[in-house]
Amino acid sequence: MNSLLPEEMQAIDTNCKYFGLSPLQLMENAGAALAREIKAQAVGKKIAVVAGRGNNGGDAFVAARHLSGFDITIFLLGRSRDISTDEARQNWDILRKLNFKLMEIQEAEDMHLIEYDLILDAIFGTGVRGTIKGLEAEAINVINSCRRPVMSVDCPSGIGTNIMVQPKLTITFHRPKSGLVGDIKVAEIGIPIEAEFFAGPGDVALIGKRFEDSHKGDNGRILVIGGGPYTGAPALTGMAALRSGADLVTIATPSSISHIVASFSPNLIVKNLMGDHLNPKNLSVLNELIPRHDVVVLGMGLGRDPETKEAISQIIPLCNKIVIDADGLLPDVPLKGLITPHAGEFKRISDISLPEVHRHNYFERIEPLKCYAKAMKLVVLLKGRVDLITDGETVRGNTTGNPGMTVGGTGDVLAGITAAFYARTSALRAAVAAAFVNGKAGDLVHKEKDFGMVATDLIEKIPQAMTVD
Repeated sequence: MNSLLPEEMQAIDTNCKYFGLSPLQLMENAGAALAREIKAQAVGKKIAVVAGRGNNGGDAFVAARHLSGFDITIFLLGRSRDISTDEARQNWDILRKLNFKLMEIQEAEDMHLIEYDLILDAIFGTGVRGTIKGLEAEAINVINSCRRPVMSVDCPSGIGTNIMVQPKLTITFHRPKSGLVGDIKVAEIGIPIEAEFFAGPGDVALIGKRFEDSHKGDNGRILVIGGGPYTGAPALTGMAALRSGADLVTIATPSSISHIVASFSPNLIVKNLMGDHLNPKNLSVLNELIPRHDVVVLGMGLGRDPETKEAISQIIPLCNKIVIDADGLLPDVPLKGLITPHAGEFKRISDISLPEVHRHNYFERIEPLKCYAKAMKLVVLLKGRVDLITDGETVRGNTTGNPGMTVGGTGDVLAGITAAFYARTSALRAAVAAAFVNGKAGDLVHKEKDFGMVATDLIEKIPQAMTVD
């Protein structure tokens, strides 16, 4: 069973809430599972719960309620008025009303843990960072020095910091967490595999926030290489990248249409390429531009001129991070990075015919897609009724979006979102989050305009679609 990084577990929790599985419900499940393990492991009836003011403590509050017949004292580190989440507060209030033994601790020495048969460590969960000090640090020292059996909730409190609880056993929820050592037992808490498979706002949170001291360009410089026969496609990609958080977008496009592309928005930087289509003569200009950008997006509106194919084959090896879409997806050109085909384009590059997909038979596409991605060392974002994203190992799905998004240009928007995210994270995380955001933006437009949407409508909804509640 693969382990999860703390931020990945937080993303799963956020997605569960999005799909309707509430944090309160998950806390109840976690606490009940924890109580079952305590009953199986405890050698005595007297239990001390050392709880923090977050959801880790909340899990322990629920467990206490399920431990009928045990003598339980709950030591809350700090004041109950400072409990930080609604779910933990609600479960604390239940215990208070039921007259459980609750102690609000200001001095760790007041706990006298030597008197108990089992210590339940519920101070911190996976989200703690930095240096632990004050009451919590003192409490961890008291736990470690009490010479009583210790069981940690989800992870030992302080893991990865300057001080950590040393438990006899850790009961971790759903899947193991990265960095856990010693005896570990995984408890199921009712998170279905579908909640981990399908994209949600938690995947957007994994893209990360801007640093307060960041400067122009720190959050992504995107180079779009597109246009020629078509003028709107590269502009849509560039504007979508800007709306998705990129700092700077440059569009390298043939001089025959560059003035039209520039007219779409004054926020776009437009660089002229010689001729009326991408060709090998443009390599000198692109050789200078590519290293100055974090991500290259290639393919939108390029057309099928033989010279364009030759230029594409020379451009791709020059790029570090690259998103390839539309006319950049060619069968005899070695691809790299992140590609965003629909089923027809996928057949063109792979000679693999994928089955038609509906909402519930998407899984029939997974194995051939996964095998191709692994063999070609690519991340593939396959657009469809259910988007599928894979790096050849992990496979994710996305169900946002609607039939109105068959309108031209929505794929160009997706490529721009993907590039902006790719500048800040891995290819797989970028593709998953971009699929979700693009589809959600389309769903927001659909509520207002039904099937009268156009691609530029999606661009305006991208910031709202990126919001993580």
